[in-house]
Amino acid sequence: MEYGYLIDLALILLSTKLLGLLTRKIQMPQVVGALLAGLILGPACLGWLHSTDFITSISELGVIVLMFSAGLETDIKELKKCGVASTVIALMGVILPLIGGWVVAYFFNKSGDPNTLLQNIFIGVILTATSVSITVETLKELGKLSTHSGNAILGAALIDDVLGIIALTIITSCADPTISLPIVLIKILAFFAFCGIVAYLFFKFVRPWMNGYKKDLRRFSVLSFVFCLLMAYCSEAFFGVSDITGAFVAGLILSGTKRTSYIISRFDTVSFMLLSPVFFASVGLKVTINSMGPAIIAFTFFLLIVSILSKVVGCGVGAKMCGYTNLQSTKIGIGMISRGEVALIVASKGAALGLMVQEFFAPVVIVVVVTTIITPVLLKLVYKYQAAHYEDPVYNTTLVDRMQEKHQIEMVTQKVADIHEDIKLEKNKEEQLKKYNEKYGLNVDKDKFY
Repeated sequence: MEYGYLIDLALILLSTKLLGLLTRKIQMPQVVGALLAGLILGPACLGWLHSTDFITSISELGVIVLMFSAGLETDIKELKKCGVASTVIALMGVILPLIGGWVVAYFFNKSGDPNTLLQNIFIGVILTATSVSITVETLKELGKLSTHSGNAILGAALIDDVLGIIALTIITSCADPTISLPIVLIKILAFFAFCGIVAYLFFKFVRPWMNGYKKDLRRFSVLSFVFCLLMAYCSEAFFGVSDITGAFVAGLILSGTKRTSYIISRFDTVSFMLLSPVFFASVGLKVTINSMGPAIIAFTFFLLIVSILSKVVGCGVGAKMCGYTNLQSTKIGIGMISRGEVALIVASKGAALGLMVQEFFAPVVIVVVVTTIITPVLLKLVYKYQAAHYEDPVYNTTLVDRMQEKHQIEMVTQKVADIHEDIKLEKNKEEQLKKYNEKYGLNVDKDKFY
């Protein structure tokens, strides 16, 4: 039996953690560090690691868990409260990147594959993604999360996730050329009908039990994971819909219960320790720099420009249509630039289904890294300009409150863990002092002993 996968796993976890801490020091998300770890250790640089069946399987499981967690964190009640403005902003922020990505891919995709049209559209689907986590951290740092523009970004990002999932569902369902478009649409409708039935049964029978059960909560983590995997399997096997869509819907169904926060915390631990680092590193392992000729470099440049402008213009115009000022619209557009882990998840799934040209994978990773880096920089610049000219009033909503509550829960959890360690340390000291006094027949005070 081969044991090389243990060394591969150790290298991935260590390198992603070290580089993640380094990127965090310079105020960038740790996902950038994990990507860099895969790039440095993989074929693009040192060539110490290569994509294996084991890494691929773990990364696929990681994608499912990430999307399940995204569904868990999506509050359906908050989705309903987002309002017309957030919906319009999100819709414009999906349409323009979709068209822009398709146009860029149309001029550079010369693969001659029968699925060329779908491959080109898929590049647009990747650009529709928005990862708002880096924007939220920047707005928190600036104290601007509770402003009109901050609330609009949060609401639009929430709807953007749902629209992106719908676009991904449609495009991945069309990946099989042997199935006609009407059949694909029927399968998609059947899938959502199936999800509706499952959701009804859950709310009718399972949710009351979950909310009323007060004993060992750990079983909810296991049962939730089973539900996630079953939904992912059913969506792929019976309806031809991407497994990550099934996982997202599973999280959506489980969101809003009294046990949701507990389930999220348990999955965050599993994801942080193993699944997320392996997934993001595996993305870096797929990148090959030597295949980037002049045409691919040009494609990377234009894709990057389109990825930035399409969000700024699309979301900015949407905000302007809803009555926001020019400056507020610009801030909202900039806040939606970052693609982050969402785009990587979509790209990884598309590559597995043959919906993306292999040479286009490296440019997509570059776009993700660059947009993640420039978003906080541009946000700070535009808010600095705004502070000198205009007042952006504070405007609290439940979306902001929920985001801040999540941060406070994380801080409290860390504080409780620190207190627990302090209690254990104090107890060990008392035991050492007791043994010392018994051994030498003394009665030394604790303060003098230490």
